[in-house]
Amino acid sequence: MTQIAQWDNFYVIVGSAAGALIGLQFVVLTLIAERPFAGAEQAGAAFGSPTVVHFGSVLFLAALLHAPWRGTTVVSAIWGLLGLAGAVYAIIVARRMRQQGIYKPVFEDWLFHAALPFAAYGILGLSAFAAYAHERDALFAVGASALLLLFIGIHNAWDSVSYHVFVHTAKARNAAPRNEIK
Repeated sequence: MTQIAQWDNFYVIVGSAAGALIGLQFVVLTLIAERPFAGAEQAGAAFGSPTVVHFGSVLFLAALLHAPWRGTTVVSAIWGLLGLAGAVYAIIVARRMRQQGIYKPVFEDWLFHAALPFAAYGILGLSAFAAYAHERDALFAVGASALLLLFIGIHNAWDSVSYHVFVHTAKARNAAPRNEIK
């Protein structure tokens, strides 16, 4: 049995979770779309889209590593490219966060939307190089990256929904004219 094959159950669980959470993100986005607000497009590119990208990356990793590969040479090159692309994307997200004007990001936002995704994708990219000499350790690094991206996505999805429910909706209600009974 190859090292990758020993990870089958892990990637079935992680991939299923990522797929389900992608679907849930679409449902939430549909509900939020009923009350659009100024600047929503920029904020979505900075805070919403990356969450789906992270879930998609986890789903892709699960499919990639669940395939019947004979070794890690090709698959590690693919996950390495995903890691590199994800790290570049994390930098783009950080730039979008800085440029959007609807919300001023706090430390937690920078941590979960920029720093941790950059670290997860960086570990993924570096583990591709380690796979040749330390296959078992590299697969643990890939698994850790996948879990980190999954938990980042869960955090960011919850943070986004909480913001829309408790902050944005409350502001909209307070700004709406009230019908007073006399």
